[in-house]
Amino acid sequence: MNYARTGMLLAAMTAVFLVAGWLIGGSGGVIIALVVAFGMNMFSFWNADKLILRMYGAREVNRQSAPEFHGLVEELARNANLPMPKVYIMQNDQPNAFATGRSPQRAAVAATTGLMQRLNRQEIAGVMAHELAHVQNRDTLTMTVTATIAGAIGMLANFAMFAGLFGRSDSRSPLGGIGTLLVALLAPMAAALVQMAISRSREYVADRRGAEICGNPLWLASALQKLEAGSQIDNHKAEANPATAHLFIINPLHTRKTDNLFSTHPSTANRVAALKQMAAEMAPASRIPDPDRHARPSSGTRPTGSVPVTEQPPRRRGPWK
Repeated sequence: MNYARTGMLLAAMTAVFLVAGWLIGGSGGVIIALVVAFGMNMFSFWNADKLILRMYGAREVNRQSAPEFHGLVEELARNANLPMPKVYIMQNDQPNAFATGRSPQRAAVAATTGLMQRLNRQEIAGVMAHELAHVQNRDTLTMTVTATIAGAIGMLANFAMFAGLFGRSDSRSPLGGIGTLLVALLAPMAAALVQMAISRSREYVADRRGAEICGNPLWLASALQKLEAGSQIDNHKAEANPATAHLFIINPLHTRKTDNLFSTHPSTANRVAALKQMAAEMAPASRIPDPDRHARPSSGTRPTGSVPVTEQPPRRRGPWK
């Protein structure tokens, strides 16, 4: 059902783009829109992951430079039967993480130094398992495509706005100047709504699969609560590039976290409630370790790339494995 919904939303995003092209230039505008969409998607397919990682100043780490963190991701990748992704760390005080890459074979996961310092090992395992779930579900490619189409719609809207301002709207538009005005005002809003809906629908799926990968839904639930508390810390690079906000596990922008049409992420409270319900289904609560029992004080600092050394995440098998 979630894959069908995502497919329908992607189709809706494409339809918005083609309608925008039609309103600006009629049938010729539709053809131009198709060509532009194809070109932008080909570029993003091959290069978007590199551009995003460079945008956030992420540096790649390995077994030598960050042995515990790299080893944790390696273990989780084995649990998920995934190829080992490239691992990156971003110098940023806000605790957050994202995944990128056009396929599981070319995936990368990135976490901020703020996440490394404020979460314990089990919670970090929950977060990185969530990101690996996005890789496994190929959400990273889906999000790249939606962001690219949304950017193309924004480009059309800017063209329509300037054409209208200078009185040079295309006479081939079936609605004349009104069509140009509609594109300038409504197309970006429609694209943003569809993009946000796709992001929200995939987060719930990744939460559930991530909990299966790490073996304990409560680890991710605890991590999400800490990440939301830490989202009040400024993330200047995300604020400067809001189109990438949907890639992160928690919205990095200073906005209200609610399940409405204008949110890029589901409500954290709703996500935590779903994970706790999943934990209750997997095993009696008394048998599920509490991640806070091993948590270290959040005010402490650790070297970049390190992960608190606690017990290894147990490979608890639930009814989905």
